[in-house]
Amino acid sequence: MKDQAVKIAMADDHVLLRDALAVVINGFEYCKVILLAANGRDLIEQMQQDYLPDLVILDLNMPQMDGYETAKYLRINYPEIYVLVLTMYDSEISLLRMLQAGARGFLKKDIHPGELKLAIQSVMSSGYFYSQPSAGKLVNLVKKDMSGNPAERSGLNENELTFLKLASTDMTYKEIATVMKISPRTVDNYRDSLFVKLNVKSRVGLAIYAIKSGVVTLEF
Repeated sequence: MKDQAVKIAMADDHVLLRDALAVVINGFEYCKVILLAANGRDLIEQMQQDYLPDLVILDLNMPQMDGYETAKYLRINYPEIYVLVLTMYDSEISLLRMLQAGARGFLKKDIHPGELKLAIQSVMSSGYFYSQPSAGKLVNLVKKDMSGNPAERSGLNENELTFLKLASTDMTYKEIATVMKISPRTVDNYRDSLFVKLNVKSRVGLAIYAIKSGVVTLEF
């Protein structure tokens, strides 16, 4: 393995899957798995300050310290380390939570090895990889140079902006209705209207637009 190899750490409590993926990754050119952990806490305890990974692949559901907690810890303490999430769960809430935690990409556990290789290359070269159709354009959206305030950029009124901000969190639509002091039906109307107005098809699409336009900010 060459010196410029991407150093990769993995945290997953499924030992068989984790070890098998490590073998696959070590077979990729310029990739080297340097650390295997059973959970986030184990990962952090094993990390060596003089030999840190460039990329961490995290499972979402782990004992002691799950993917959300671990991603947040890494974002705050090791912002130079990229995080890829490997999971069987790709719900919109999960994606939103991991975006907020600082994840740079998502992978399903049933992916082809070629997609895993592409994801590693993409994150290391551009900083992002999102395979889900609803999030696939995140790289270009985030990198666009936007000017003006969010209201001027988006053409949304204050109520729509408030809804967009709340929809970019892990709150349920019912909770959003409570916070905004409006009916669930009105929340549905805001959602459907913004889908059309912003040309998106999902709640994740709304969150991506919010990031792009500066309505919400992710601290990478």
